[in-house]
Amino acid sequence: MKTLSNLIFLVAALQGAGGVVLAAAAAHLSTSGSVAVASQMLMIHAGAGIGLASLSRQGVPRVAWFAVAVFVLQLSVTLFSLDLVSRSFLETRLFPYAAPIGGSLTIFSWLALGGWSFAGLISGAAEHR
Repeated sequence: MKTLSNLIFLVAALQGAGGVVLAAAAAHLSTSGSVAVASQMLMIHAGAGIGLASLSRQGVPRVAWFAVAVFVLQLSVTLFSLDLVSRSFLETRLFPYAAPIGGSLTIFSWLALGGWSFAGLISGAAEHR
């Protein structure tokens, strides 16, 4: 459990650092809209990753479901942000449909985490009957 937590935290820390770097870059660019969005997405999800890493240290039930949802969340946000940055700095896409794939997987991951939480609520309610 500790390894999972440390890995989630490591990715979140890298996302946070990347988000701050992109925020600084956006402050100096005249056309910084997509760079600022990438920065915000990374920093918001870095905070979420730190919270999820803390939660995983508590010994979460259905750990495989939780771990997959968290890692897909972290990967998809990074993919989405990298595509936005690639468009801004390299004037090309990372690869076709990278941003929509990343964005869609981000939404799916949040829904999967919600499903994981809902399953915990249901199993907890069943235990108290």
